[in-house]
Amino acid sequence: MNAPLLKVADLVKHFPIKGGMLGRTVDKVHAVDGVSFDLHKGETLGVVGESGCGKSTTGRCILRLIEPTSGSVTFEGQDVTKAGKEELRALARDMQIIFQDPYASLNPRMTVSAIVGEALTIHKLAKTPAEYTDRIVHLLETVGLSADHMRRYPHEFSGGQRQRIGIARALAVSPKLIVCDEAVSALDVSIQAQVINLLEDLQGQFGLTYMFIAHDLSVVEHISDRVAVMYLGRIVEIAPSQALYTEPRHPYTEALLSAVPIPDPQIKRKRIRLQGDVPSPIRPPPGCHFHTRCPIAQKGLCDVEKPVLKNVGAEGSGHQVACHLRS
Repeated sequence: MNAPLLKVADLVKHFPIKGGMLGRTVDKVHAVDGVSFDLHKGETLGVVGESGCGKSTTGRCILRLIEPTSGSVTFEGQDVTKAGKEELRALARDMQIIFQDPYASLNPRMTVSAIVGEALTIHKLAKTPAEYTDRIVHLLETVGLSADHMRRYPHEFSGGQRQRIGIARALAVSPKLIVCDEAVSALDVSIQAQVINLLEDLQGQFGLTYMFIAHDLSVVEHISDRVAVMYLGRIVEIAPSQALYTEPRHPYTEALLSAVPIPDPQIKRKRIRLQGDVPSPIRPPPGCHFHTRCPIAQKGLCDVEKPVLKNVGAEGSGHQVACHLRS
């Protein structure tokens, strides 16, 4: 297999908690706690998990929108975590993000033309005003909008149209990787399907690579080639989409999938109800982070030793799970 487009190794992000009159660091939030994965060109990696598990923080650390505490992020052989200001600006042409909230991610005082064209100006991608306008019109038409929308402001659009503007903005610099940070979660279900189909069409047209962050498992199943499941800052399972949805190996993945509604009333699925609440990321449990809620956890093993991702199933299947008791 070719070298991965993106390689993330032992990525860690801790947010300090300040306290006292002097504002000293009194504790820290373990938002991302040793995440590792590869992402190949043209692939879509879905990242799922409960709110607060570190999905969005992982995506933003990869783009250096948030500075990681430790670990490495390698994009096309270049270490993103060590890149300087000018190198980051060059990398921004290849790595873009689509934000979750289409209402908050667009500047209400800028026209659509200014929003989409800002990157063209920064990276000097349009040599003349005519080329600038033509490029914006082409981008808007590519995402299903029209040239008439150029002079309008964000408040004049619906949520789905705003997200299309956000997609056009991300496409403006012809990126290779796009982090979709809950890109459809704020939209109506019918609009979600339209945006998902648009993203798939754009991937085929431009050869894009997606890191698709979401909490809706059915949406992730539809768009992803592989899926990574996160729990409390760690990846607990990663596998090809079909394998993960038909043969989940980690107890947490099994519990998540058991909660997905099935449209056929004749099909019954056993609901797995986890006990207790998600532990605080300020003081995560020792050993396996999931052992406090896991129905098969073994005392003296799961609460002591941290599990690492290991290959399971057929050789070369790409199915990995971080569990002492599953193989």
